[in-house]
Amino acid sequence: MNKVLLTGRLTRDPEMRSLASGKAVTQFSVATNEYRTNGQEKSEYHNVVTWDRLAEICGQYLGKGQQVAVEGRLQTRSWDDDRGLRHWKTEVVASHVEMLSGRRKKDYEAEAAAEALAAQAAALGAEPAGGIPAGEPIAEGDEEAA
Repeated sequence: MNKVLLTGRLTRDPEMRSLASGKAVTQFSVATNEYRTNGQEKSEYHNVVTWDRLAEICGQYLGKGQQVAVEGRLQTRSWDDDRGLRHWKTEVVASHVEMLSGRRKKDYEAEAAAEALAAQAAALGAEPAGGIPAGEPIAEGDEEAA
């Protein structure tokens, strides 16, 4: 049986691209930690590949530092470069990716920046765009007025 289960953090933002056939593929790296009996920690880095709709979701919602659980299979591929040298790469082809740490860090930064701007505007006595006071929910029918 060829089955892999990993839980770790992304070491970089995913790289998404589309092939000529129209298929989406996303690649990213996950760092896992092994805790040894002598109290030391050893990190391993795993290349992960996702395809089609899962690739689109990973490319859109995952970011560096996020914790994920990955389920898939190991695949080793080889190719010859321009100089005739053979290269090998082993990667996890994911069939399922679960976000364990919520939204991307970038989303939190954008939300914090927006709240800081709203607080600054309130301190200056300015109302936010649309005339609706900051922090007040928009009731049904108010969308047209805003």
